[in-house]
Amino acid sequence: MPTEIENINPNVYEKIKERQITANDEDENVSDPFDKREIFDLIRNINDPEHPLTLEELHVVQENLIRISDGQNSVHINFTPTIPHCSMATLIGLSIRVKLLRSLPPRFKVTVEITPGTHASEQAVNKQLADKERVAAALENKHLAEVINQCISARG
Repeated sequence: MPTEIENINPNVYEKIKERQITANDEDENVSDPFDKREIFDLIRNINDPEHPLTLEELHVVQENLIRISDGQNSVHINFTPTIPHCSMATLIGLSIRVKLLRSLPPRFKVTVEITPGTHASEQAVNKQLADKERVAAALENKHLAEVINQCISARG
């Protein structure tokens, strides 16, 4: 990992309001399929590896870049690195993927990719993130697993 911050002065965006919980949301007898907002709420507070900001505050993740089909058990996330040569893109993608794999029922196929046209190594990073064996090997690396866990843990 680089020791210097690549994007010293990133744009910071306002967070959107928290979702209003309704009585139906809390009623276990009401069918409640997963939706874009629910997936966004799972990943919006992932910490950026370089800055004391969340992926939402940096517009790395946005609700309109999420596709979900509850019936087809699929979730597709596009994320947008803050700069085209971001060396943290794979780490950010891994953090999103791990957060969703730990949070969603195992029936879901999770796909995490860079938003098309926003990163110089988009195809290479997407290939790494789609390779289950590479992802599993990365998570076996103790240091990398610690960094990912720091990214997906709540700041306190």
